[in-house]
Amino acid sequence: MANDSRLRQLREAAGLSLRDLAKQIGEEHSNIRYWEQSGNLPRSNVLVPMAKALGVTVEELLGESRPKRGVSPGGRSRQLFEAVSKMPRRQQEKILDILEPFVRQHANGDA
Repeated sequence: MANDSRLRQLREAAGLSLRDLAKQIGEEHSNIRYWEQSGNLPRSNVLVPMAKALGVTVEELLGESRPKRGVSPGGRSRQLFEAVSKMPRRQQEKILDILEPFVRQHANGDA
């Protein structure tokens, strides 16, 4: 997979627009577009925040295969989980009460 399509695919898989990703990593959206279209890699100081925002490792961002161990969620999922983690414990418990049955049902392959 070419670098230009890799970054775009990772960004889209994370559910982020060019502007969303740019805002999360403190870059201009035109820089994101340039990296996607040119295949040039971002500066090294951008790789870690970008990988975190996309929910992938730096290695995967650079084209290496995903490690076998679990990786934290990225994109909208990460934003949502971070927001929930800042809520009072009682509100977190209410959200977990809603999510747990749904996750269990889909983790078992049920429709």
